[in-house]
Amino acid sequence: MGRFRRLRKTDAMRQLVRETILTPNDVIQPFFVVEGKNKKGMIASMPGIFRHSTDLLLKAIEEYINVGGKAGLFFGIPERKDNLGSQAYASRGVVQNAVKAIKKAFPEFLVITDICLCGYMDHGHCGVIEDQVVDNEKTLALLGKIAVSHAEAGSDIVAPSDMMDFRVRHIREGLDKNGFLDVGILSYAVKYSSSFYGPFREAADSSPQFGDRKTYQMDYANQREALKEARQDVMEGADMIMVKPALAYLDVIALLRKELTTPLAAYSVSGEYSMIKAAAAKNWINEKDVVLESLTAMKRAGADIIITYYAREVLQWIG
Repeated sequence: MGRFRRLRKTDAMRQLVRETILTPNDVIQPFFVVEGKNKKGMIASMPGIFRHSTDLLLKAIEEYINVGGKAGLFFGIPERKDNLGSQAYASRGVVQNAVKAIKKAFPEFLVITDICLCGYMDHGHCGVIEDQVVDNEKTLALLGKIAVSHAEAGSDIVAPSDMMDFRVRHIREGLDKNGFLDVGILSYAVKYSSSFYGPFREAADSSPQFGDRKTYQMDYANQREALKEARQDVMEGADMIMVKPALAYLDVIALLRKELTTPLAAYSVSGEYSMIKAAAAKNWINEKDVVLESLTAMKRAGADIIITYYAREVLQWIG
């Protein structure tokens, strides 16, 4: 019989036989960008995370690069909203301007841009509203315009998060038609209607003004549906797929890793971040240890990529 404790005797021994290792290449930091200059706004529910105007965003990215950061996921917060989300695909929109500046300052930095309408719509939903319902087909046209405008600005990867049916195919066709064959798609293929998004909605000013998003985001009770969604997005042209949220959905991550060969991302969302921050502020937990344990669990479940608001700290801890 095995005396398994032999392999746990010292830290050196434990590291030698460790099955899952979190590396600096695994993590991506989200960023929030606003219009204007010299703006840095605190997000009350997400201590340590800020909204930056582009000039200060460049400084934040430089700090992130200096600790080993290689990629960022960018969300825009426009000053003006309407019922067609027109600022989402404006050539000089908040994200488009930021991407141009980032690529000029840091050409090798991997820029991933979120493709959605919720933060740009005056009603806060992820698509065009017809009779109090999000119209799937009318929304596709706008999502395609957003993706092309981001690619024109220099985005390396576009990441549709809207959960409309067929949006990956529509975006891929639009990108290819406009000559952006090398721009990748990271699809929020499996995005649940979750209570863990609250702090993000404060950060991005994207709460729906009526109803909820349960008619287009997934029911958190469903696992098999996740595989259907992910398989369809891969068939439509997604280069990578994502599960969101992460920590409460490790079973879903494990299922997709078993069934698919596509690179798989886990998004450790704002609620996960804020819960750890709140508990750490009370000295109820060790923040660093809990973060590293949680992210390692995501990788152990099968995630190749982890999007986390702790990315910068993680790079300092493990770099």
